[in-house]
Amino acid sequence: MGAVDAAHWVTRAQRFEKNIATRESAWVKWMLIVIALTFFGLFLLLPLVTVFIEAFRKGWQIYLAALVEPDALSAITLTLLVAAIAVPLNLVFGVAAAWAIAKFNFRGKQLLTTLIDLPFSVSPVVAGLIFVLLFGAQGWFGSWLFAHDLKIIFAVPGLVIATIFVTFPFVARELIPLMEAQGREEEEAAIMLGASGWQTFWRVTLPNIKWGLLYGVILSNARAMGEFGAVSVVSGHIRGRTNTMPLYVEILYNEYNFAAAFAVASLLALLALLTLVLKSLVEWQGRRRLQADQEL
Repeated sequence: MGAVDAAHWVTRAQRFEKNIATRESAWVKWMLIVIALTFFGLFLLLPLVTVFIEAFRKGWQIYLAALVEPDALSAITLTLLVAAIAVPLNLVFGVAAAWAIAKFNFRGKQLLTTLIDLPFSVSPVVAGLIFVLLFGAQGWFGSWLFAHDLKIIFAVPGLVIATIFVTFPFVARELIPLMEAQGREEEEAAIMLGASGWQTFWRVTLPNIKWGLLYGVILSNARAMGEFGAVSVVSGHIRGRTNTMPLYVEILYNEYNFAAAFAVASLLALLALLTLVLKSLVEWQGRRRLQADQEL
């Protein structure tokens, strides 16, 4: 009983220390809650609600007519196409980079980890200008591309390249800490038991990282569909050909076609909300799996 009593009092002492460390007066708690809710209402909820109010101000017919315009359909199709190309490529890069960084030691490892964060530091507009410098008509590879009748800038390939640049950190950054925390023991055990590298990945590594991988893909897809700066520079704003949804919204707004601009913007907002729902579901599933593992 002495050992049981000692353990009981140790547990109570730990809980007491935790409460002391996190306990604040009531006014501090409510002040923080009010500040958080105020910022949420003013800078997130109010703009979102305004978009939908303006989109439906003139009725459903105007709203639907704006979305079925040929230029609008072209912008929607192009946005989905660019995301459908860029996200899988970033998926491959993210898994490869995370696996290399987390599982192997090699010269330049820290440099690679740093370069993955480069798109977070460089302005998307600057990134777009870099691609124009490389692939534009007067760029480093412009003459060669022109001689071989290849067009990157002011065409779909340029949009894809710019989108890949601004989105490639998301998958890798989700997976690197996750794979580092898991260590190498399970993969090494599988290899010692005769599994090939491909079998080890599919049966050991992938099941352990699937929720983090899905989370990174969702974030990458959201950024790909909403990217404006880099895509704007390399697109040339060719109506019906190189305008993605964000670029098309800008054109409509500059033309004072506010109903159509807010209609397309509301579709972007719906895609963002769908992404948020998927993100929440992934987080919930990840927490359930973690709790199940802890109970076992």
